[in-house]
Amino acid sequence: MTTHAFSSLPLSPTQLDNLAQMEYTAMTPIQAQSLPIILEGRDLIAQAKTGSGKTAAFGLGILHRLDPARWVTQALVICPTRELSEQVAIELRRLARAEGNIKILTLTGGASARPQTESLAHGAHVIVGTPGRLLDHLARQTLDLSAVHTLVLDEADRMVDMGFFADVMAIASTCPSQRQTLLFSATYPDSIRNDAEHLLNDPAMVKVDAIHSDAQIQQHFYEVDEAGRFDAVATLLRHFQPASALAFCNTKAACAALASHLKHAGFSALALHGDMDQRDRDDVLAQFSNHSCNILVATDVAARGLDIPSLPMVINVELARDPQVHIHRIGRTGRMQENGLALSLCDPADRYVASRIEKSLEQTLHWDALPRPQASRGRPTPAPMVTLLVLGGKKAKLRPGDLLGALTGDGGLTREQVGKISITDQVSYIALSRDIAHRAFPRLSNILIKGKTQRMKLL
Repeated sequence: MTTHAFSSLPLSPTQLDNLAQMEYTAMTPIQAQSLPIILEGRDLIAQAKTGSGKTAAFGLGILHRLDPARWVTQALVICPTRELSEQVAIELRRLARAEGNIKILTLTGGASARPQTESLAHGAHVIVGTPGRLLDHLARQTLDLSAVHTLVLDEADRMVDMGFFADVMAIASTCPSQRQTLLFSATYPDSIRNDAEHLLNDPAMVKVDAIHSDAQIQQHFYEVDEAGRFDAVATLLRHFQPASALAFCNTKAACAALASHLKHAGFSALALHGDMDQRDRDDVLAQFSNHSCNILVATDVAARGLDIPSLPMVINVELARDPQVHIHRIGRTGRMQENGLALSLCDPADRYVASRIEKSLEQTLHWDALPRPQASRGRPTPAPMVTLLVLGGKKAKLRPGDLLGALTGDGGLTREQVGKISITDQVSYIALSRDIAHRAFPRLSNILIKGKTQRMKLL
């Protein structure tokens, strides 16, 4: 009989205790299938959707082989985006709590290379990074991968789509040939298969949840005229009333236009697309993740690498031309055994695109009539939080406790009025209850945080 208990694996008692504290009660399907192979030291190609628990799978494998006493880079995780790198690093640090003094460092673009270089000079056990910045450090000779025993390629199909795979191959060539290589990908197209033969040595293959089941993700398709597409999105949001939703458009222009349309209709909506600079992108993601914004309208490129837990709804405002992209989009909802809703709008001229998706999914598409607009619902309920941006972060030695203490002390707020606190190198994002945020701001802007006033504003 197959057991899905972590205790069935050759993990240390302290790691098993840590997993219990993290409330990881049983392995997910991808963990159950891949972890025994990973812990044996074999190379692996694992096909699993985002949110299936794959980070813990390769993370436990990395930590199982890692020697904390050796202050050299022993594992490298390559990710397609800065956001995914940060999320992977956070999960690895949680897993590493049981293992003692383990340093996990992120090397990504969108941040100064100098602090990264200084951190590398002091050594790091595990590096998580994006291809461009990793190559940059290799070129500067500030990164040494000669002791890497585990190489992980996370969301490999996204790196192919984004044109990064040649860079990945170049980075891999600087790692020892005698290593374990783990490749994780939501899809496994031929463009990956060809390169994988050169990267991996006799890999085992695992495939889990590549096609989303109707039981976990309910899909509904709606035929709409082009002119009524944006109004249809608003109608669906009013009808289903999701706590949050991610809406996909195929172009930056459509993305910006829909976000503007939804704001005008009273929704808390923001756009995320490739023309935004990193700071604006970070602001938008912070607001969506801390519930200051209900609806995020994004292009596929902008949404790559996002890890948004508990997302109840995805809307395909325009159908993805590639069925694999459609699969990746809808995989944003229905994660970690939760149920999700995926709604897709289709112009009559795009029925052939829907047919391709149907063939790829190997499921009959469920077509519905649009719900009737319900004017009686009035304006949508705004997002419950507002984000306070503090112009100081890790570089200013700010910690969550410092911010919470100041807000609930001199700031006069209750603990319940303060939501998620996220701190980056330069700035901090604090979610405040919408009903008090604007009224409290004049007082908050004058409080002392670690003995000094900090510049801040409401986003």
